[in-house]
Amino acid sequence: MSGTGSRSFWETTPLAEMTREQWEALCDGCARCCLEKLEDARAGRLYFTRVACQLLELEQCRCTDYGRRAHLVPDCLQLTPDLGRNFRWLPVTCAYRLIHEGQPLHQWHPLVSGDPDSVHRAGISVRGLAIAKADAPDQILEDHIILSQDL
Repeated sequence: MSGTGSRSFWETTPLAEMTREQWEALCDGCARCCLEKLEDARAGRLYFTRVACQLLELEQCRCTDYGRRAHLVPDCLQLTPDLGRNFRWLPVTCAYRLIHEGQPLHQWHPLVSGDPDSVHRAGISVRGLAIAKADAPDQILEDHIILSQDL
């Protein structure tokens, strides 16, 4: 948390130079990246649905098997600094994307607020919004669109 006049690690350390602990701390816990997405390449838009990855615990907005997620969910994309050029699929509120684009973190981000629940109180997380993948057949995924953004 900043505020004492000194700058915080996310303000001074490039993504590629962050320690694993710093990298993981950037995650605000919103779980928007864990939602099924649809892309309209012609329109240059990405659509987030309320359908969550099968491993997402909906109330806590955390992966139930984070260490093995890529093995258990083959299309799970593990964020690394190397993916910076592809961060556009992340929500515009995502700390990784914001830092990559030279933007500050939002006031509700747990690193700024000092409170891990601030992301939920701010209405940024998928808590109370996401549904389990088993409850939404793929053929009607479009019916579950909740957010769109430019790519």
